[in-house]
Amino acid sequence: MSLKTYTGSCHCGAVRYEADLDLAAGSNRCNCSLCFKARSWFAIAEGLERFRLLDGRDALTEYRWTPPEKPRPFLTYSFCRHCGVRIGARGDTPSPGKPFFAVHVTTLDHAEEDLAASPLNFADGRHDRFTQAPEDTRLL
Repeated sequence: MSLKTYTGSCHCGAVRYEADLDLAAGSNRCNCSLCFKARSWFAIAEGLERFRLLDGRDALTEYRWTPPEKPRPFLTYSFCRHCGVRIGARGDTPSPGKPFFAVHVTTLDHAEEDLAASPLNFADGRHDRFTQAPEDTRLL
């Protein structure tokens, strides 16, 4: 694992953060209904200590969605209430097995080269198979 600290922000700059990510391990796309509609592209900061909000706590708002047939939501999405850009989501699911923050990589500052070299991983969230790619990834 080769962690690197990145900075990031929303579009209007009200929310700023830093995150320790291993982009060499890959970034991710998922086909669950929310990720698919939002065209999510994220990298996992394993352990909540690897995501640090620098500015804008008062500018953040949250969205929690409970998938059908689930007893509760497992992700809390954070986005800027001014410009609407989603910063990411925190969660605690069996995979990766501890609390994490899924950083939307499009909000990272100056990470283009690392993202271009990063493998793209796919998750079949629509069928709760987060460690498997869906059959068709063309629209993700």
